Amino acid sequence: MLPWITLDTSDRIKTMRDTSLAKLVREDLLEHILQGHLQPGDRINEPDVAKRLQVSRVPVREALRELESSGLVVSRKHAGVFVRAIEAQEVRDLYEIRSLLDGFAGAKAATLPQAERQALTQALNVSIAAMRQAHDKNRLSAYYSENLHFHWLIVVAARNEQLSRTYQEVVQKLHLARLQSLAQVSGMATSIAEHLKISQAIEQGDAPSAQSLLAEHVTQAHQRLTRSMPSTEQISTTPEETT
Repeated sequence: MLPWITLDTSDRIKTMRDTSLAKLVREDLLEHILQGHLQPGDRINEPDVAKRLQVSRVPVREALRELESSGLVVSRKHAGVFVRAIEAQEVRDLYEIRSLLDGFAGAKAATLPQAERQALTQALNVSIAAMRQAHDKNRLSAYYSENLHFHWLIVVAARNEQLSRTYQEVVQKLHLARLQSLAQVSGMATSIAEHLKISQAIEQGDAPSAQSLLAEHVTQAHQRLTRSMPSTEQISTTPEETT
């Protein structure tokens, strides 16, 4: 699961009154998509969603429009709204953008005051240890989640709200590609070693190294992904390749 998706949205529908109903419906649908309950290509049935959440179809339609604007669903005339399937070229484009975003976040994190850098790197090293444990036990889902958590810690440390929002959008689209995955996991040990170097660069306050290491790490992840695919027309992501 993505690190910023942590709460049960169905409970929030019942308890929150200061947030628009459409936003809560959107978050519920987003959670279902990112958890794989709604797969790429699946049709989202408006009446079923409205009935499940006990709301009218108006906020459901608004939520779907917001999800479409963020690129997670697509509306087809006379057919309905479907979870998007991510194509190979878009995956390549998204990895290029993510390489820039991760690099920028790493450079910003490396310029934090020493005490904050140390706290961050302690959290990063705990994350690396969790990735190692998941790798040793071949727990791919746990590895994937912790991998994303590692990168999210760095993005949050950059203290740039627009960066965080853009990063979420990019990674959520890549997560859709992961749900289409046909690739086999490979190179996790290499990826973990790269994470360790990134953590060390941030701890040392070496912004240029942190930036270049993160950017290259994302680029290498996409290359590993491409090599693991049976066909270049069937691009998707796996726990390791998502970085």
